[in-house]
Amino acid sequence: MFGTNGVRGIINKELTVELALNLGRATGTVLDTGLIAMARDSRMGGEMFTQAVISGLTSTGCSVVNLGPAPTPTLQYMIPRLGCVGGVMITASHNPPHFNGIKVIGSNGIETTREIESEIEAVYNSRKFKTADWDKIGRVTHYDSAIDDYLEGIKSLVDINKIRERNLRVVIDGANSVGSIGTPRLLRELGCSVVSLNCQLDGSFPGRNPEPIPENLRDLAAAVTATGADLGIAHDGDADRAAFVDEKGNVLWGDKSFALLASRILARKKGSTLVTPVSSGRLIEDVAKKAGAKIDWTEVGSVVVSHRIEEIGAELGGEENGGVFYPAHQPVRDGAMTAAQIIEMIASEGKSLSQLVSELPTYFNTKVKVPVSQEKKEPILEALLNLTKDMDRITIDGVKIIRDDGWILIRPSGTEPLYRCFSEGKTQETSDHLNQEGVELIKRAEKLV
Repeated sequence: MFGTNGVRGIINKELTVELALNLGRATGTVLDTGLIAMARDSRMGGEMFTQAVISGLTSTGCSVVNLGPAPTPTLQYMIPRLGCVGGVMITASHNPPHFNGIKVIGSNGIETTREIESEIEAVYNSRKFKTADWDKIGRVTHYDSAIDDYLEGIKSLVDINKIRERNLRVVIDGANSVGSIGTPRLLRELGCSVVSLNCQLDGSFPGRNPEPIPENLRDLAAAVTATGADLGIAHDGDADRAAFVDEKGNVLWGDKSFALLASRILARKKGSTLVTPVSSGRLIEDVAKKAGAKIDWTEVGSVVVSHRIEEIGAELGGEENGGVFYPAHQPVRDGAMTAAQIIEMIASEGKSLSQLVSELPTYFNTKVKVPVSQEKKEPILEALLNLTKDMDRITIDGVKIIRDDGWILIRPSGTEPLYRCFSEGKTQETSDHLNQEGVELIKRAEKLV
């Protein structure tokens, strides 16, 4: 039921009101009586699923504080500050518009562990739900200051005066979702001139697909150059990630913005530790090495990164998709925090975003999705492990094949019926060639199952 990051499915097909209701009951049963915070993004069915989950939670005796539409990191920031035993976010993040999802979060603001998810799933399947007596049913309240509290937390960690002195012009692409609520306001309060794009909430996502990848950010790139902006910032559906466009209209891959922040943050403390998944590449290795930091590799998935950061007390976490985890704020991906830190860097160092990026080592990436049926995912992985057994590889998550001129990572998606093939090389041609090799391996493996 639970994928890489929560339960997701097509609205009113895989993800139904009945599922949401019973998942709320199961969650309330496992988390036990206490206060649960809830929020949602702008997706279709968001309010419907919110009310279904609330009904399930309150039937077990849990009370609910509803934050309304808000970014996932806002909910995560507020859970410990409101004294909650957990939280539930209604979102499918970067998935296409016809998807929605349910994410369960622990008392520390981090998505629940795989063990807790398994407990919730077991209760869901057994239907052995806790049921409160008539006078012990949970109550529902609303908290309207979550965005205020969250933005103040971000502002306390950046140099507001430096940012105001630079008077940057920024285009914000809110993806027609909840990033539109906080980030434009945050940057205005930091002294930036803000141009908004796709910042009206609309669950049909009329502006673009919610995944902030280069092919979906052409309008943002055009808006940056047309308005003479210093940079553009784009969020995904629940605003836990931020993607960037430089002043020339070039869209940065997520590893570039992650590397820029890592190079500065890791250098502040000798012997810092960076937690990152095996999908991260040699750029991050180069940056960490230069900063005198060590890397702690994990499986792909923001949940895994967050829990590892907490476990070892790491100074930073990040993913190649642009997710940055800054534990001084909170040990989870946070798009608005990332945006504020990139803005601060540009303002403090007096350089353009393109200049900052030009100082990084250059590698090239290719990403391809290969559709496969859900039931074939595991057998294909077994076949891949057998096909690559004599290769230099890492098998923490899927198969990462190491070559002198780059690498290939092949892994099943945790949220969709497909395999992801990532590759990296010193030239785009090399990366594309490696990626094609990875795709062919997936096809060979599929023929063997």
